[in-house]
Amino acid sequence: MPPQPQILVDLQFEQYMPDPDLGTIARLIAQDPGLSGALLKLVNSAQFGLSNKIGSIQRAVDLLGSRSIINLINAQSIKGEMSDETIVTLNRFWDTAQDVANTCLTLAKRTGIQAVDEAYTLGLFHDCGVPLMLKRFPNYMDVLIEAYAQAGPGWRVVDTENRALNTNHSVVGYYTAKSWRLPEHLSAAIANHHNALAVFSDESSHSAHPQLKNLLAVLKMAEHICASYRVLGDQNVDHEWDAIAPLVLDYIGLSEYDFESLKQNLREASGH
Repeated sequence: MPPQPQILVDLQFEQYMPDPDLGTIARLIAQDPGLSGALLKLVNSAQFGLSNKIGSIQRAVDLLGSRSIINLINAQSIKGEMSDETIVTLNRFWDTAQDVANTCLTLAKRTGIQAVDEAYTLGLFHDCGVPLMLKRFPNYMDVLIEAYAQAGPGWRVVDTENRALNTNHSVVGYYTAKSWRLPEHLSAAIANHHNALAVFSDESSHSAHPQLKNLLAVLKMAEHICASYRVLGDQNVDHEWDAIAPLVLDYIGLSEYDFESLKQNLREASGH
């Protein structure tokens, strides 16, 4: 997955400082799905011998140390050459990934979800299949816009993609997460992030796993608050959220009034 050019520039600048600051490097990496994925893939590899796979970007930075991270950045920057047109298109993906990740983190803290680091990671990675789909299918963004327009109780975003392209960004995202060696419940959340209606309706084999439901509840609220339906889907109405909102809010224990108040506060805090 291509890293965001401006993030690479900022990282290159920091690493050539006389005394590079690992905290600054970690914050920059945590803004980019491609770099964060490469980081977690490295730390979860066999050479590190961790007994449990980790999904926390901050913990990965702490474990790797500055020299390994700088080598990783340099390797990723070599892969990062893109056309101006591709960069402009992907800006929509990068912007919403950062917004949703930060909002997931805040929501996890406010709703008492324990795995706040993993909530951030899911927000950053949930649409990681989008740039890969765009790389394979030049008309992909048109398909995605149609998918958001047609979404509703009986038709998922990914159903339109499946019909047009015989695959979808959730499936591609799942296999990308597996290649990054993310914990299984994080990979499952990426695979099911447009299947929330079935998960929260107890129609899915995953519905019995509270870890998955917790992460998906936070993610779907964050996507709606950050207006992914507008940024990625070019829609004025969030059809997907309208279909799943009662189930998600009931699960998380928020009234519609409480959620609207929370949404307004978070949008004002982030400048939306």
